[in-house]
Amino acid sequence: MRTEKEKMLQEELYVANDLELREDAKRSRQLTRIFNQTTEEQAEYRQTLLKELFKKTGKNIYMEPPFRCDYGSNISIGNNFYANFDCIFLDVAEIKIGENVMFGPKVNLLTPGHPIDSVVRNAGLEFGKEIQIGDNVWIGGNVVVNPGVTIGSNTIIGSGSVVTKHIPENVIAAGNPCRVIRPIIEEDTFYWEAKQKEYWKEVNNKELKK
Repeated sequence: MRTEKEKMLQEELYVANDLELREDAKRSRQLTRIFNQTTEEQAEYRQTLLKELFKKTGKNIYMEPPFRCDYGSNISIGNNFYANFDCIFLDVAEIKIGENVMFGPKVNLLTPGHPIDSVVRNAGLEFGKEIQIGDNVWIGGNVVVNPGVTIGSNTIIGSGSVVTKHIPENVIAAGNPCRVIRPIIEEDTFYWEAKQKEYWKEVNNKELKK
């Protein structure tokens, strides 16, 4: 017979008020409490705590406290990740975040779902659906990503959005519910690369004058 945790990870109905899951949640609460109480001078210790908390982490993972999650053990994060203040990841199902991803403050990744039928819901049964974030994604502040959503690589999600459906690669999307506004096009690349060249030209000129 499967455990409630096994049912949860298989994205089927399960009871969250299970002893094994309560123990896993307790571990998460302890680690996030310690992480949220660290200071700016404890950068290396923060990295150690995040590596212990999460299922998998790449290099250069930075998260601003405070941070909250259900278990942490169902969260995988690639290289070069940044999350601003007050992010919440509810990981009753897998949360997979790619490389070079940036989150604004108060980004919520919410994998849990609850039955529509109130009798079943009141019985304490729930389920989860995996969330996937591709590479090079930027998610603005106060964005909510709902269960089962995939956000494609190189995409930008505007602040305040509620993402209820899959968002493809290489687009700018925003709104409630979140919708594609336009694709990211070649002219965007030309514009921002020109801005980058201007920046480095100014920096190099300052260095030469020293």
